[in-house]
Formats: sequence, C-alpha cells, structure tokens
Amino acid sequence: MSSPSPDSVPATVAHGTVAGLVGVIAMTAFQRLVEMPLTGRQESYAPATLLEKVLPMAPKRGSARRRLNYAAHFGVGLTWGVTHALIARRASLHGQRAVGTVFAVIYPGDVLGNTLLGLDKPWKWSLQDLTIDVGDKLLLAEVVGLTFDRLRGDAD
Repeated sequence: MSSPSPDSVPATVAHGTVAGLVGVIAMTAFQRLVEMPLTGRQESYAPATLLEKVLPMAPKRGSARRRLNYAAHFGVGLTWGVTHALIARRASLHGQRAVGTVFAVIYPGDVLGNTLLGLDKPWKWSLQDLTIDVGDKLLLAEVVGLTFDRLRGDAD
C-alpha cells in the first residue's frame, strides 16, 4: 500500500494533527513555565467548561474534571493544527501569511463562540486578560504554522 502524496488531504490532516500537538505542547509549557508564574494566574478550566456546556458531561470536581480539562485543552490545539493545515492547503499559504490568515479566522471565532455560549465576556476582560488570551493563542498559531511548514517541506 502506498503512502498518500504530501499534498493529499489525508497527509495534510496528518501533518496538521502533528503540528497541533506540537503547538499545544509549546503553548502549555509556556503557560506553565512563563506566563502563569509571571502573572500569578491560576489554571484555567475554560476548556472543560466548554465541553461541559456543549456535551452531556459533567464530571465531579477533582481529577476527573482535570482530565477533561486537559483533553479539551489538547483538543483545542489539535483542532487549531488541522484547521491551519486545511486552510494553508486550500489557499496555498505558508509562513507568516498562513499564520496570520489562520489566526484571523480562528481566534475571533473562538472568542465569539465562547461569548455566544455564555462562557466569556470579552468586554469585561482586563488588558492583562486580553494579552494572555491573545498571546497564548498567537504562540499556538506560530508553533503550529512553523511545524506544519517543516512537515510539509516548505522553506521560507
């Protein structure tokens, strides 16, 4: 059985999945090792709250909710990676043009979706809250884009 061509949809999705995993690991490491110690922010359970809102699940407090939170957090990264891959493939984008385009599509949708679900009130965010949210997601976008381009064999 032959492997899919580098530009096929299955290869694109596979590369996006790997890029999303690398991106979410980088974002999580940055949050844990840099951002949270600097800002004093506690761990956010926003990913778990989102899943609890849209799926019929409500784990009790403690380790079950924390596992759900991690699963949802990594799901965000994987979704970002696959979405990046598909947009970059469809629009023949790479490098910063891909990162900027994908960020401009995904980030406002993320904020809008969470706002419509009643999970966020961005008009009440402090400048620090906004900076953390944009900074964390921009780091995710950059690492996803760089990783995807490397996996695809693009050089800038």
